[in-house]
Amino acid sequence: MTSDPTGTGSAGPDDVQPVGMQRSKGLFGVADTGDTSGFGGLVQATPSAGEIVSTPAPLGGYFDEIVGALREAHGDEITRAVIVDRGELTIHIAPDRLAEVCQTMRDDESLRFELCNSVSGVDYPDQRNRLHVAYHLTSMTYRRRVRLETAVGLDNPTVQSVTAVYPTADWQEREAYDMFGVVFEGHPHLTRILMPDDWEGFPQRKDYPLGGIAVEYKGAHIPPPDERRAYK
Repeated sequence: MTSDPTGTGSAGPDDVQPVGMQRSKGLFGVADTGDTSGFGGLVQATPSAGEIVSTPAPLGGYFDEIVGALREAHGDEITRAVIVDRGELTIHIAPDRLAEVCQTMRDDESLRFELCNSVSGVDYPDQRNRLHVAYHLTSMTYRRRVRLETAVGLDNPTVQSVTAVYPTADWQEREAYDMFGVVFEGHPHLTRILMPDDWEGFPQRKDYPLGGIAVEYKGAHIPPPDERRAYK
């Protein structure tokens, strides 16, 4: 993300709009800043619906060692894409290969990623495989970090569960299921964890309505979120 150095929310004469960026209308109707938070001056990249392009080798640091060990164990085709961005490594894996890859990431002597820190869901509505799941792994042995990511479409939102390899992923996969509707095949107890069992829909998908209830506060009428905020 980039910021407006003037702090005024308007572009200066030397400002150049970065490729892949677009202006949008943000919080409480704020316009012309590209800031969807309402604080002013921030411009956020719009995710591309196109094919994910790998970062050219060499990747630098220990990243080449990780990718090399993974491909040696499973073949070159195991990685759909390898991305280095902001000093972080993301390896894109097919959803039906995730469990075996995590097994290798944990047990291979040259990798030893013993800890799954978190599981994150993301919805990119402009992509064909719009539901992404990211696993953040840490090697306590070598003090390294890596992100495994996979993507599925709404027609078959199924990803292999990694709870047998990383027990810490249990409740986190349930949250991704609850919020995004990703089905984790092989999970021991895949039920909602935040919403009621009979809740319809998945609240963190981008096409899920904000909803809300209008309230009265000290004589003022506060409309629900979907009426008082404009994201366009």
